[in-house]
Amino acid sequence: MDLTTVAALFGRLSARGTGAYGLSRVSQLEHGLQSAALARERRLGDAMTVAALFHDVGHLRSATDVSLADRGIDDRHEHASARILDRVFGHAVSEPVRLHVLAKRYLCTVEEGYRDRLSDDSQRSLALQGDILTDPEIASFESERYFQRALELRRIDDDAKVPGLDVPGVDAYREMALDLSLRERA
Repeated sequence: MDLTTVAALFGRLSARGTGAYGLSRVSQLEHGLQSAALARERRLGDAMTVAALFHDVGHLRSATDVSLADRGIDDRHEHASARILDRVFGHAVSEPVRLHVLAKRYLCTVEEGYRDRLSDDSQRSLALQGDILTDPEIASFESERYFQRALELRRIDDDAKVPGLDVPGVDAYREMALDLSLRERA
C-alpha cells in the first residue's frame, strides 16, 4: 500500500472511507470530513485541518473493513496514521495525530466527566488503548511539543460523529494538502 503522496491519501480516504466507523453512525470519510470542517471552523490552521482530515487513515491500511477492536486488539492506528502523514506533511500534521489517542487517555484521567461523554466505540477502545494514565505518563504527555494540538484534535475527534451533517467534501481540502506537502518537501 503506497500512501506516500497527497493523491494516494485522498484516493484511499475516498475509496475506503465509506465503511463503518466503529459503532458510530457515520463512515470513516464522514468522520474525517467533519473533523476537517471543525478544525477549519475553529481556525486551527492548515496543518491541523489536514491532520483532522486524515487522523484515522491508519484504520484504512487494509483493503477491507476489519474491526480489530471487536477482536480485542488495539490496531494502534494513531501510530500508523502518524507514520504515513509524517512522510507527506511533516510533524505539524503527524504529531497531533500520533498523540490523539494519548490525549483521550489524558482527558479521561484529568477531566471529570470526560469519559462519560465519549461515544460507545471510544469508550470500548479506551480499554484496549491502555485506559487512564499514570502520573509519570501525565507528566510525559504534558511535556510533548504538540500537547495542546493533540488535545484540540481529540476534542474534534469526539465532536465529529454527527450523522447526516452537511460539510464540505474532500475537494475542499485538496489544494491545502498539496500546498502543505510541497512546503514540507521544499
